Amino acid sequence: MRAPKSLPTTVRRLPVGAEVHPDGGVHFRVWAPRRKRVDVVLGDDSSYTLEPEGKGYFSMLVEEARPGTLYRYRVDERGSFPDPASRFQPGGPHGPSQVVDPDEYAWNDRAWRGVTLKRQVIYELHVGTFTREGTWEAAARELEYLAHTGITVIEMMPVAEFSGSFGWGYDGVDLYAPTHLYGAPDDLRRFVDRAHACGIGVILDVVYNHLGPDGNYLKEFAPEYFSDRYRNEWGEPLNFDGPGSLAVREFFVANAGYWIDEFHMDGLRLDATQQIFDASPVNVMREMTQRVRDAARGRGTLVVAENEPQETKLVRPPERGGYGMDALWNDDLHHSARVALTGRNEAYYSDYLGSPQELLSAVKYGYLYQGQRYAWQKKRRGSAGLDVSPCCFVNYIENHDQVANSALGARMHALTSPGRLRAMTALILLAPGTPMLFQGQEFGSTAPFFYFADHEPGLAEAVRKGRWEFLSQFPSIAQSGMKDALPDPGARATFERSKLDFGERERHAHVLALHRDLLRLRREEPALDGDAGGSVDGAVLGPEAFVVRFFHDEGDRLMIVNLGRDLALVPAPEPLLAPPEASRWELAWSSEDPRYGGSGTPQVESEERGWHLPGHCAVVLRPARLEAA
Repeated sequence: MRAPKSLPTTVRRLPVGAEVHPDGGVHFRVWAPRRKRVDVVLGDDSSYTLEPEGKGYFSMLVEEARPGTLYRYRVDERGSFPDPASRFQPGGPHGPSQVVDPDEYAWNDRAWRGVTLKRQVIYELHVGTFTREGTWEAAARELEYLAHTGITVIEMMPVAEFSGSFGWGYDGVDLYAPTHLYGAPDDLRRFVDRAHACGIGVILDVVYNHLGPDGNYLKEFAPEYFSDRYRNEWGEPLNFDGPGSLAVREFFVANAGYWIDEFHMDGLRLDATQQIFDASPVNVMREMTQRVRDAARGRGTLVVAENEPQETKLVRPPERGGYGMDALWNDDLHHSARVALTGRNEAYYSDYLGSPQELLSAVKYGYLYQGQRYAWQKKRRGSAGLDVSPCCFVNYIENHDQVANSALGARMHALTSPGRLRAMTALILLAPGTPMLFQGQEFGSTAPFFYFADHEPGLAEAVRKGRWEFLSQFPSIAQSGMKDALPDPGARATFERSKLDFGERERHAHVLALHRDLLRLRREEPALDGDAGGSVDGAVLGPEAFVVRFFHDEGDRLMIVNLGRDLALVPAPEPLLAPPEASRWELAWSSEDPRYGGSGTPQVESEERGWHLPGHCAVVLRPARLEAA
């Protein structure tokens, strides 16, 4: 046993964890309020007894430790465990932690000013399946391609260390340690650095509502990390408002800032915020959001929330009782669009018709349910949000959850017709909300995206059972012999089949062209820029057809979407169809352009025939000045 050294006088970067001291050695600090003794055991089996500070903290400067040193904490006689704030677990969550010096990486992004919500196009990415290699290094090679496509922000699915050799990442257990499965911490830094060089921001999906079931050692240090006051869908709730919660809040709030500070992330996406329980006067999510802003030191940041009950207070400013976040995932638009595309409104789609009015309302107001009764849940859903800017809603027709929830992981192109999908893609990418694509969607990837998780046999069986129970809410799955056809979440083949094939970019060049052209329209046309001072209105034109008019001083634009058969409007007494003064409408873009695999577009309006809306099509019209008589 070695004698303890005095504490360093410098201010720590994080409240707990192992931090390299500028004058040599490593300062270890851990919170273990119910433990009498904590030793740090280095990889050579030398050990050092940490000094109690009070309030449950133990700390010490160990001069013999340095970057790369492996270590564990020995807690009383309970055994040795990884650091709760480990910056790297090279052997996975059950192995030793490793000392990391974040300042060893030389950043090249000093000119990068970060991102804000306006004018962004988000791309959801799972590192393990985005490339065949499944690493940050391989993903970084594709960043120029994403930038050329029109992507401005990557939303990276969770990367905190988790058990097994593959998984979605939502069962993370070492929240400060980027998983070793995708590379070393500096590989993640290089990915972000390269993204910034390409003009792309990176936000990280983080899980602050539960920890994974395997490799979670927090209770060995402090049972106070968890709460028995609430019920969580996926495990034990975290303790943000009970006895001992001050240290717990500090741990998680610091984590929110950590990704911004040490990895130069441009923000966070908070998973399932409805399962983050906190009755404190100041909600912990508000503190997390503020920590993100502070950690960026003047760079722009983007904080997005997933929130199933659709609480708009998350994006309201603190002075109005909100949490100050930027945007919310909009499942309402997804659900309505999916019903419109597939004709099925079973299970949690049962409160949607996919009608033109629903789609127009979602485009204009974000959430469809803002306090009305929601029959599927037998209660009211949502909160008032008519005053919330449309750009605060992240819109999509694919994301990791919804693709996987199609039982066989089918992409949308496998569930609807090509023409309908092109038309709906135009609506999502040109509407004033913030659009999001799921990896591979932009080139029509045929790779499914399954739910996959590598666990030990007992837990794997429980996951299989839980997956079937969840999908059984869909009668088309539960009553059609699908159980035996469902892919096994624990099979490596399920994970491997979810990987993208970039060769499809060339084979599906028409799909990629569609997405690139739409994003270029959004970027270059002032009227289609929801933040350029214009406004939007819309009207229903038929059972499956509607018009969206984009008003702007530099010239209006008209988007007509017809998801049904050809429709003749004779007469057409809808003022939104009227051209600006001394102008007529001309075709600017069509989803049925042969370059996209379409079959051509007839004249949409003429003096002789009136309005003719082609079926399964979206068109954008622009005004052309009439020649003086």
